[in-house]
Parts: sequence; C-alpha cells; structure tokens
Amino acid sequence: MTAVGKVTGAAGKVTAAAGKVTAAAGKMSGAVGRVTAAAGKMTAAGKGTAAEHVDVLIIGAGLSGIGTAHHLQTALPGKRYLILEARQTLGGTWDLFRYPGIRSDSDMLTMGYRFRPWLHPKAIAEGATILTYLQETAAESGIDRHIRYGHRAVRASWSSEESRWTVDVVVDDGRTVAFTADFLVSCGGYYRYDEGFTPHFEGLERFSGPVFHAQHWPEGLDYTGKRVVVVGSGATAVTLVPALAESAAHVTMLQRSPSYVASRPAEDAITNRLRATLGNRAAYLLGRWKNVALGTFFFQLARRRPHVVKRLIRKGLERHLPPGYDIDTHFTPRYNPWDQRMCLVPDGDLFTAIREGRASIATDHIDHFTEDGIRLRSGQHLAADIAVLATGLNLRLFGGMELTVDGRPVDPPSTLVYRGMMLSAVPNFVFIIGYTNASWTLKADLVGEFLCRLLARMDSRGYSRCTPVNDDPSMPTLPLLDFTSGYVKRSLETMPKNGSRPPWRLGMSYAHDVVTLRYRKIEDGVLRFS
Repeated sequence: MTAVGKVTGAAGKVTAAAGKVTAAAGKMSGAVGRVTAAAGKMTAAGKGTAAEHVDVLIIGAGLSGIGTAHHLQTALPGKRYLILEARQTLGGTWDLFRYPGIRSDSDMLTMGYRFRPWLHPKAIAEGATILTYLQETAAESGIDRHIRYGHRAVRASWSSEESRWTVDVVVDDGRTVAFTADFLVSCGGYYRYDEGFTPHFEGLERFSGPVFHAQHWPEGLDYTGKRVVVVGSGATAVTLVPALAESAAHVTMLQRSPSYVASRPAEDAITNRLRATLGNRAAYLLGRWKNVALGTFFFQLARRRPHVVKRLIRKGLERHLPPGYDIDTHFTPRYNPWDQRMCLVPDGDLFTAIREGRASIATDHIDHFTEDGIRLRSGQHLAADIAVLATGLNLRLFGGMELTVDGRPVDPPSTLVYRGMMLSAVPNFVFIIGYTNASWTLKADLVGEFLCRLLARMDSRGYSRCTPVNDDPSMPTLPLLDFTSGYVKRSLETMPKNGSRPPWRLGMSYAHDVVTLRYRKIEDGVLRFS
C-alpha cells in the first residue's frame, strides 16, 4: 500500500470514528433532552421544586377536612394524605367568625362527629367550645401533623394519562408550589372566607361610627354603652343581638323582612341524664339519633303541613314575647317554614333581650345612612354609634379552586352532582356539602365513610380512576339547593345541577343517605372505573 493509500485509509477510520462520536453525542443529547423534559414535568408550577405526591389530597382543615382525614387514617391507614389549609390555623368557620355570641345553629349531638362524642353539657354551643373540640380531635389523632397551613389551592388539573391531579398552590410567603395526588377531596365548604355579602347602601360613607360586615369583626371593638344597629335577620343577626345587648346601651335588629325564629334549650336534658346511666358513647349515639329523628319529623311536617308548623312557631313566640307584641310584622315571614333555614335561639335569649328592653326589632327598608344613624323609608330615624352588617354570605364552590380535566376547564353549572358529592365527567374528585335542613357534619361523616369504601374497592380491583357518567343528556335538571334564601338564589347559576332522579341528586335526608352511602354497593353502573 502506498503512503497516500495509508493516509487515506487512516483518514477514513478517523472519519468513521468521528461519526460514531457524533452519533453518541446525539444519543446523549437526546437523553439530556428526555431528562430535561422529565424534570420539567416534576417541576412544581415552574419553581424548580419536585411536586410532593400523596394518595389523597384534602383541601380545607375545618369540620369536613378533619373528619375526612380521621376516616381515611382509621379505615385505610396505608394511605398517604395531606390537608392544605389556606389560613394559618385549623377550624374553618369556627376560627374565622369572631363576632360576639358566635355559636352553633344546630345541636352539637348531630353536628359533632359520629366517631367522637360531644361531651359538653351544652348542645347549642359557643364557637370557642366547638373550636376546642376540633383542635382536640385533630391533635389526638395526629391529624394536625398532616396539615400545611398558609397553602391556598388555586388550580387543580387532572391528567388521564397519568391518572392523577396536579394542584397549584399559593403559599403565604408568595411562592407557588404544586402537589400531585391520586384523589382530590374539597372540604372548603361553599362560601367565601374573604368577604361577606354587602349590598349597596346610600350614604354609607357619611356614617361617622364603625361600620363593617359581621364576618370581619374588628378585634378589640368596644361597644359598651353604645347604640348598635345590626342589619339583617338571619342566624348571624339573631345571635349577635342578644350578645351585644348584654353591655350595649341598646341594640336594634333592622330587617327588610322577618325570618322564622324558635327557641330551643341550650342543653339537651335527656342526653345529659342518659350519660349518667349509659355512659358517654351510648348516650351520645342515642341523643344523636333522637335529634335526627325529631329534626326530620319537623322538617317533613313543615313541608307537608306548613300551616301546622306556623301555628306551633307562633305559640312559642307568644309565650316568649311581651303581651301585644307585633308578631305579624316582626316574626311572620312571607314564605313557609323551612323554605329558608330556620333560626334557633338558645333558651330564648333574643326574646329575653326584647322583653327587658335591651333590644328591639325594626322591620323596614333602609333609605340612606346619616352621620349618626340610619334613615328608613318610613321616615323613622334609627340613632346608632355602630352599624353591623349581618347581610349574608357570598357562595363560592371549592374555595375558588379552578378545575380542569385533560386541559379542558370544568364548568360547574354544566355538570350534574352524583350522590351529592361528585361531579359528572370529573374523575377521582369528591366534595362535601352538608345538609341545609340539618347539621353539616352528618353529611360530612357519611361522605368520608363512602370515600374510604370507594378507595378500598378501587385498590382491591386495581382501578386507578372512577368517574360518574351521565348517559342521559336529556334528563331534566334542577337547582343544586332547594332553598329560597338570598345567598343561595344569588349564586345558583354558578353551581352544579341536580338531576331529576337518583343518583344525580343532592339529598337532604340523613336516614336515606345512611342507607345509600354507607351500605349500597359502590359499582352501580353510573360510577365508571378503569
């Protein structure tokens, strides 16, 4: 071989070797690209931190969230879960609302958890006592160690390819992080925590004293010896008025129209006596079912024989109010009992304040605020040093969290509610809405139990997804809540719909839900698994 041939051959080998190096570099580049892409998928909302994954992610650390966590770790101890709480403490409503007299608006034998007896002698309990009950429940079970405070979930995205949710979360320090979960549970209730409903009032800016919504009670406000007007007629107003009247000069409840108000003993005498003979747990369960039965009977009577319930309520008012009091004007609504939620006053405290002259009711419309009070359309002027707006709530589902499924936004009004706790065509998602005619926790407990049954069934069959599917697009729909309260009517158009037949209904019967959610089979042909 000539020298030129040798050189040419060597050059060919070098060229081939270079080609191999180039190919290897290409493969490495591709690998780097794949690693980079994988890292991108794991990045939490673009902040460079891998998303933390759990089996179940719970949004909200109030009554529903703590109860759901307890059911999970008791029935399915192998499941990893976290609770994301937007505020810096647990308790939800019972920590948020700080106005004087804050208390339960139903009895704690039904509002307490099925798994943890309510032992306080008062069945209509103060907010601080309820908050302590929640704190102790979370601490005793170790649930509080699973709560991430200051974490507000803003967006949840479902991926069918990965069979998981990715939840974008804004942290109090300004960071945005992400969590992934196989199952997502919304326990944030259905009203806004950051604002209450405040209608426009002419001249409000002219009022010289403090004026604020009851949902945002100013810390340290001194109302001793002051004239206070509470604008509203619902549960918040009837709670505030007697509490303020203990030290204010006078309290006026100003309402456009009245609500049904009934007195109820603060203590459940029967259950308290049973504790001495049967013990705490047995007495609690008996008292719980007693109150469920009485509440159900009274609700059904109100729906079927409203004139009978009207008479009963009026007789109670006549016993508690001064002779000749204008019940027709101040305590006789235009609607039937339980078309809106009834207001309970423990031991008739509101009526006592009225009898003793420490409180009064004005039924009229506001014309405008003045510097020192409120001018009514009738011409009457209510003198006031402080004005409290107990004007209702603003509803917001899922704490304002947006949902998407495979990149498509979920429009709640276009969905149907499955068994009162899931949305049609939305996989692996449960939300909790309590009863409007009974205690919230009754439904929350049942949904928590059903969730555990559902997850156990999925695990036993190897399922990774479950989705409620409506095969009848022509099925008539109904509003989610069959209630005429203003806060409901203002928000119905933003809510999911009820179907005209089961299981596409948000039921309001605890006894019926005990059967359907606790005992009926999971695989019903409507809930599809894959």
